[in-house]
Amino acid sequence: MKPTLVIVGRPNVGKSTLFNRITRSRDAIVADMPGLTRDRHYGAGRVGDKSFLVVDTGGLEPAATEGVLAEMARQTKAALAESDVIIFITDGRAGVTPQDLRIAQELRRLSRPVWLAVNKTEGMNAAVATAEFHELGLASDPIAISAAHGDGVTDLVEAALEGFPVEEDIAPAEGDVPRVAIVGRPNVGKSTLVNALVGEERMITFDQPGTTRDSIEVAFHYADKPYTLIDTAGVRRRGKVFESVEKFSVVKTLQAIDYANVVVLVLDAQSDISEQDAHIAGFILERGRALVVAVNKWDGLDQYAREQVKGAVERKLKFLAFARIYYISAAKGEGLRALFAAVERAYRSAFAKLPTPKLTRTLMEAVVKQSPPRKGLIRPKLRYAHQGGRNPPVIVIHGNALDAVPETYRRYLEAVFREKFQLEGTPLRIEWRSGRNPFAKKQP
Repeated sequence: MKPTLVIVGRPNVGKSTLFNRITRSRDAIVADMPGLTRDRHYGAGRVGDKSFLVVDTGGLEPAATEGVLAEMARQTKAALAESDVIIFITDGRAGVTPQDLRIAQELRRLSRPVWLAVNKTEGMNAAVATAEFHELGLASDPIAISAAHGDGVTDLVEAALEGFPVEEDIAPAEGDVPRVAIVGRPNVGKSTLVNALVGEERMITFDQPGTTRDSIEVAFHYADKPYTLIDTAGVRRRGKVFESVEKFSVVKTLQAIDYANVVVLVLDAQSDISEQDAHIAGFILERGRALVVAVNKWDGLDQYAREQVKGAVERKLKFLAFARIYYISAAKGEGLRALFAAVERAYRSAFAKLPTPKLTRTLMEAVVKQSPPRKGLIRPKLRYAHQGGRNPPVIVIHGNALDAVPETYRRYLEAVFREKFQLEGTPLRIEWRSGRNPFAKKQP
């Protein structure tokens, strides 16, 4: 399994900035305001040939016993329990603070490797900036970085992951038994759905969140084809992960998503569609996994409530336009045949073979119907397309000045390719390859 790297430190030292730098994203909100991050934030990172999970945390105040600071500390301690390696980030311009000393004391009690990062050292002499941080008494020497500018970040992460083996950053290939991960918040009916699909009480089900505490694999056949179902622990909301045995639930669920071919995201029709549901969906999309959404416990709603739920799902998960949504009752076995048929279609779409001649013809037809807009005096030229990968499908488009193609035109092409190749339930990625300008090096 991929190692889990957890970023900790007091508020406003640059943890979220470092998280965004490592994940090459803007997933964590960054502002010059202490305490902005309160929950754990999970992402995927890669340095060289090593991929890993990275966790951003709120400011750690070990002495806090009540209020928001105490909740933030609990979330951070839960993340530390999930960690394989810890990056303790400090502020090189503020120097060592009493809170840094308390956090260092807390980290020394853990049986985890801890790497000390001294942030905000751009323009400073590294040896001078890090000198006083030896006072923290950690096993590793302090490393000067600038999360905002990227200075030293790669060296820091490479050092932190040096003892971990290389993990392949791919899901199982086509030809293997398809792996279907069942994910969602606690108590939405994931284990009940697995039992209903398998046709026996394979999973323990109970009307209490957190009954499943690990990812359990179950082999079964659908339409004479073998599958592996993965029942996962629920991804809990903030302030809900306190028991030590439950602290590993989130990481194991994210790992199950990473190693699945298709993910079934289970929602509870009798509970609000929450931001946590959207966060899980966002991670599935980020990892490029095929997806089917199952809105469970549908049988207990009247017509008005059903309309309200449909509106909430469409509004909060609108970025999942490619995924089919099914309204089911796992307890009564309603809607499961259509749901799993959609899983099979999503799997086929994820591994679809897209012939180059047909891709190029489709591209040319799309350009004739609607040309890419000009950017100043430049109009992008789209010449041909070929498939660059599967699971998810990747379409590589070659041409000139493709860096001027706007995002709206990319979405237009995505819709054209989806319709032409009947790609259902899988993300589709388009990559641009601009040709070399033959006049670039010629003198006027």
